Amino acid sequence: MTVSIALFTQDLRLHDNPVLHAARTTADQVVPLFVLDPAVDAAGFAAPNRHAFLADCLADLDASLRRIGSRLTVRRGEPAEQTARVAAETGASSVHVAAGVTAFADRREQRLRTVFGGRLHVHDASLTVVPPGRITPAGRDHYAVFTPYHRAWQQVPRRSVLAAPRSLDTPAGVGSESLVIEVAEGSLSPALPPGGETAARARRRRWDVDAYTDLHDDLAADGTSRLSPYLHFGCLSPTELAAQALRHEGAGAQDFVRQLAWRDFHHQALAARPDAAHRDYRHREDHWHEDEKEAEAWRRGRTGYPIIDAGMRQLAHEGWMHNRARLLTASFLAKSLHLDWRIGAAHFLSLLVDGDVANNQLNWQWVAGTGTDTRPNRVLNPLRQADRFDPTGAYVRRWVPELAHLPGPSVHRPWLLDGDYPPPILPPEELTTRFRSGRP
Repeated sequence: MTVSIALFTQDLRLHDNPVLHAARTTADQVVPLFVLDPAVDAAGFAAPNRHAFLADCLADLDASLRRIGSRLTVRRGEPAEQTARVAAETGASSVHVAAGVTAFADRREQRLRTVFGGRLHVHDASLTVVPPGRITPAGRDHYAVFTPYHRAWQQVPRRSVLAAPRSLDTPAGVGSESLVIEVAEGSLSPALPPGGETAARARRRRWDVDAYTDLHDDLAADGTSRLSPYLHFGCLSPTELAAQALRHEGAGAQDFVRQLAWRDFHHQALAARPDAAHRDYRHREDHWHEDEKEAEAWRRGRTGYPIIDAGMRQLAHEGWMHNRARLLTASFLAKSLHLDWRIGAAHFLSLLVDGDVANNQLNWQWVAGTGTDTRPNRVLNPLRQADRFDPTGAYVRRWVPELAHLPGPSVHRPWLLDGDYPPPILPPEELTTRFRSGRP
């Protein structure tokens, strides 16, 4: 009787899971294993919102496994050590794990390889549609510009979508830690989405991809997929999402799949440049302005610019923010206030359920002008953006209720009508000029 271990990381699902599929097809029995690594907490990446979402994901994964005759084994400790203990307890001869892209994931893989050698099997195309390094430009280890990457990405043959197993035999008597994850009281955003593959697939079924092109930038319509938390934890497969979307022939499906390509683009950039998680991808010789009061006003949603404040309050309340609002709030911090992008990236990671290092850090750098944007001086004027993407003011009134009495688009400029709202921390005429004055 042969036994393999399927070591779950950011692939907490049964559908289209190369790790689980390979473990099941190469052994008689499979131990589904997840290791709670204290190093994640020590590195500051285990934000309360993500902790709570992860707890949902693990409980849902365990329930799904039990329905097919298996169960999830959960251990706490260093992943290689804990996996070795499970292997010794069950006689497992092989370990399967998804390839990651961060420096953290790379260290985990190296430790696993030291312990298991050739018995470790690493599977790519599990967390992304196209694995990092699969396509590269001539003479380079990765693409630094999205458009040529996207052209090449569209031509890469995709693996087939894998069905969820209907049954899974797991050795008896494997000990497991509790699935309950401690989360600090009062620290959670009050309107977190439910975690897990079941909730993810229900959300996907409800969402209308055909309307994506028309609605994805409309702040009040909330027409984005809201699937990013489920992609971050691997409750959904990006390969399956792309295949399902492309069954539709409209522009919405094409635009949504383009966003999956952006996600892959950031993963391949971070895989090649792990230090981009905390260092400028492209150094622009910026001398950032320093003002903690301005940074705190931005965090609290009290900048005096309602469109910015609305986005920051949505983030605090939901642990998620509309993509257009992310662009606006990031541009305001990095380009209008000219505060270091790392301040904003850290705050986002402290709250976002979908707080992914590759996407968060490299999107922040794109906005700040230190990343892959070919127009590093691009500035998003929050007033013009508000007029364009929240023309009736409905998004602002939803998240800034103290301005709900202001009619229509006048809500975006309360200083003209209302004396109680905080005045703008930066005069409107300086919204697009201050960051330039900070350069040498």
